[in-house]
Amino acid sequence: MSMVGNLRRVARLARRGGRRVDLSHPARSPLGSAVVNCVVYRDGVRQPGTDTVDEAVRQVRKHKDGFVWLGLHEPSEKEFAGVAELFGLHPLAVEDAVQAHQRPKIEQYDDVLFAVFKTVAYVEHEELTSTSEVVDTGEIMIFAGPDFVVTVRHGRHGSLGPLREDLEADPRQLAKGPSTVLHAVADHVVDGYLTVTDAVQNDIDQVETDVFSPRSPRAADAGRIYQLKRELLELKRAVVPLTRPLSKLAIEPMRAVDKEIQAYFRDVADHLARVCEQIAAFDALLDSILQAHLAQVTVAQNEDMRKITAWAAIVAVPTMICGVYGMNFDHMPELRWTFGYPLVLGVIAVACFVIHRGFKRNGWL
Repeated sequence: MSMVGNLRRVARLARRGGRRVDLSHPARSPLGSAVVNCVVYRDGVRQPGTDTVDEAVRQVRKHKDGFVWLGLHEPSEKEFAGVAELFGLHPLAVEDAVQAHQRPKIEQYDDVLFAVFKTVAYVEHEELTSTSEVVDTGEIMIFAGPDFVVTVRHGRHGSLGPLREDLEADPRQLAKGPSTVLHAVADHVVDGYLTVTDAVQNDIDQVETDVFSPRSPRAADAGRIYQLKRELLELKRAVVPLTRPLSKLAIEPMRAVDKEIQAYFRDVADHLARVCEQIAAFDALLDSILQAHLAQVTVAQNEDMRKITAWAAIVAVPTMICGVYGMNFDHMPELRWTFGYPLVLGVIAVACFVIHRGFKRNGWL
């Protein structure tokens, strides 16, 4: 049976009995290495730790208060199947969460909200080259339900540990439910975009300085500019598609999003709009820098061609004179004159000097 078929069967089993499931089933055991953290929050306060995920869910649903925050890092299909069964997640969303490489989006499945965010990180480098990696991307998927939040992280960066600590420092805000975590993650991701764009701007400024510095244009500059454009395109693919989902969270009413929290998404959307504007400006600036560099290369080539042409004109004078007197005719002027040879050399020297002086004055040499 295919993965989607398995997940659909699991979801149907999880929905039976008003989404309550038999938590004593032996298959619902701790998930192992994929689990980063599993915490129960009640009134915004972190509760004592539990041995298993299903025990945490049992506590929340027993008291009908608070929510569970389960954090996973790159779970396998087998590991995530237990989560899908426990929380009754939609199979299509579960498939996206396991396979990753998804476009940023927001989808509503009954009373569960599924969000995909692309995370970005700036790759430090001593010097930008034509092969330097500038932007590294990852993903964070969030399932936000009435009494749970499941975060699935893919990639080497984007850790939510510091974010969790910041939320726990504000119990009043965290007491508003899973939508608080959803907003915090969105805000955290967009703040990462701002940090990366500021770092990329430094690279662009450096390339711009190198291109317009008073020196001969380097062929490597074109490769560096093109590499920056490629990395900027990767950043654009991560950032721009998130514009519509964030606007949807900020404007459209959703069951999984608290009305008070929804207002905070407007601020996140504004920050995202700023990032999108910066990326568009960077792209236009890199186009201008590339065109300026190509123009500099063309001017340098024209300078070289003028120098070659000038020297060719100078060499043409002795070539012409020597060619005339090398034809070996019997009746030629001054052929047997004593001063003919030094006179010809003098004429050649004077002519070459005059032509060289003229090219020098006109800036060709």
